[in-house]
Amino acid sequence: MFPERFSNLPPYAFPRLRALLDVHPAGGPTIHMTIGEPRHAFPSWVGDILAANVAEFGKYPPNDGTPELQQAIADWIARRYGVSVDPATQVMPLNGTREGLYNAAMALCPETRDGKQPTVLIPNPFYQVYAVGTVSVAAEPVFVNATRETGHLPDYESLPDEILDRAALAYICSPANPQGAVASRDYWERLIALAEKHDFRILADECYSEIYRGEAPAGALQVATEMGADPERVVIFHSLSKRSNLPGLRSGFVAAGPESMKRIRQLRAYAGAPLPLPIQRVSEKVWADEAHVVENRALYLEKFELADRIFGNVPGYEPPQAGFFLWLPVEDGEAAALKLWTETGVRVLPGAYLSRDTDAGNPGKGYIRVALVASRDETEQGLTRLRDCLYGQ
Repeated sequence: MFPERFSNLPPYAFPRLRALLDVHPAGGPTIHMTIGEPRHAFPSWVGDILAANVAEFGKYPPNDGTPELQQAIADWIARRYGVSVDPATQVMPLNGTREGLYNAAMALCPETRDGKQPTVLIPNPFYQVYAVGTVSVAAEPVFVNATRETGHLPDYESLPDEILDRAALAYICSPANPQGAVASRDYWERLIALAEKHDFRILADECYSEIYRGEAPAGALQVATEMGADPERVVIFHSLSKRSNLPGLRSGFVAAGPESMKRIRQLRAYAGAPLPLPIQRVSEKVWADEAHVVENRALYLEKFELADRIFGNVPGYEPPQAGFFLWLPVEDGEAAALKLWTETGVRVLPGAYLSRDTDAGNPGKGYIRVALVASRDETEQGLTRLRDCLYGQ
């Protein structure tokens, strides 16, 4: 009566966390450091633009986005990565990137590779939509552990040819959620070369690209263009949720080669949901403005430095390069999260809720993920409680 292909999905991370913690009283005033929901202020003019265009809620929006929004996205890609894309054929707005990351698998994964079941390469730990997209297209998920030894990025080059020759898609998140690792130009070059050799597409989840310290992270499309790779080789996904503190706007984009975009758009026409026009009007202006992004990044830099000070003497602590999570080593993530909640009231996410068991072990089991999204003062209070509770310092 129901499809079996979803029967093995584990409970989603946050219901699972509530089941673990909510049967116990908090050990102190609650501080939420679990979900990556930005809490910095979004631009003050967002409301004015929304109000000025509210009448457009009375119209069906264009599936592929307004020409103005397509152009704003193409202009941002050119400014950020130095890559020219055709706004009419190579970009499409999304209802948040989760929609795009899922539907890209539906639109781009073939039923077979040389008569065999295709594989989809997935970093472990990972954003859970990667696995659901893979299961939905009846491909074989191949979870590749991203550990301290691999720079917290998956070593897809280590996979056997039998897996790589069947690969249709490879998901990659840079800056990485949850570890905050950034793919270097060399990493991108090697991954793109591997994809060219074995003829698979790279689905590059770059939602955290604008929260970093030091040099701005290189992008997959940027490096692929510099290499002269097949224009269809890389599909990139970006969002206004983290960049602009607008998670409730549900606005992002996908950009790719024209043939890939043709298939993604065709699926959207049949089964997708375009952004309401007032949301598109707001998005046009937000993608065009960088001042608020610089201010936002400075707030996160303060909290990065705060975390470095608080955890600098904790064995195994690795300062994140980008994003807004800490990936902290513990003996057991569930036990640590429960202890922290019952003794201090701080809520964090066990790393194993973001990863899967593999033959090489579960790379999330010995970690907790901590979101640095609250104000500086609340973040400092939460991190101090966490350090004193779990690390005894």
